[in-house]
Amino acid sequence: MLAEHFLTIGAQLGEGPTWIEGALWFVDIKNNTIFRVDPATKDVTRWSAPEHVGWVLPSAVHGLIAGLQSGPHRFDPADGSFTRIAQVHADQPDNRLNDAAIDAEGRIWFGSMDNLEESESGAVFVLDKGAVTRTPIPAITITNGPAISPCGGFVYHVDTLARTVTRFAIGADGTPDTGTPFLDFNTPERADWGYPDGAICDAEGGVWQGFFSGGAARRFAPDGTLTDEVRFPVSNITKITLGGEDGRTAFATSARQGLSEQELAEQTMAGDIFTFRVAVPAAPVRKANT
Repeated sequence: MLAEHFLTIGAQLGEGPTWIEGALWFVDIKNNTIFRVDPATKDVTRWSAPEHVGWVLPSAVHGLIAGLQSGPHRFDPADGSFTRIAQVHADQPDNRLNDAAIDAEGRIWFGSMDNLEESESGAVFVLDKGAVTRTPIPAITITNGPAISPCGGFVYHVDTLARTVTRFAIGADGTPDTGTPFLDFNTPERADWGYPDGAICDAEGGVWQGFFSGGAARRFAPDGTLTDEVRFPVSNITKITLGGEDGRTAFATSARQGLSEQELAEQTMAGDIFTFRVAVPAAPVRKANT
């Protein structure tokens, strides 16, 4: 399948696409920008964030929550204000938040990473009713996902540089177990697939994975079997979300980051938004309990 071009954005590091109340939201991490797109008119609204911003997610308590570099903030689109909920990595100013998902209990699972992509200082945290705790998932350089299964029982954690995905069972108290290997992209037949980036789960528990430097998004069944492959006219596919009236329209973010001048000249749509249709719809929309 080939993805279609949807919207010209030219993001340096497009990420975090999320379908919220009939609109597409996403961010440009390195340009500190939050976007909202009306899918019918393609009208774009932009907000400037005071720091690098990795994601925006809906809250059942009030408005939206944004993952800024220093930690999760409450974000009010009406006036563009940000109010910090908690600080993360206060002793590591080069770290930032990268990706997030909401589980069945309304907890936000989010990862951090070294903004320089060198140090193994990235961790996975949980925001639960205003309090942030660090999970026992081992520290790595670039965290991605986490993706939450529709049943709420599993979290998928992506180690981008190691090119692996691990599945953790979520305990009754919200603590993950020691994890089991789910996907390994270091095999010879997957050598040219690039680096696994953002991930989500659909209504059947399938895992959609974007590939940075791989020009593709792929879906894997809960047993790890490859079921779908979508190709793009740009290299850096960061993450997809599922939305639209029936939950079967996929939107993918992409990035210009890491491309040479020649590659940028060849990939004129790098950093834009793409779309394609899927057979399995989105999992039910969850809202944070914070």
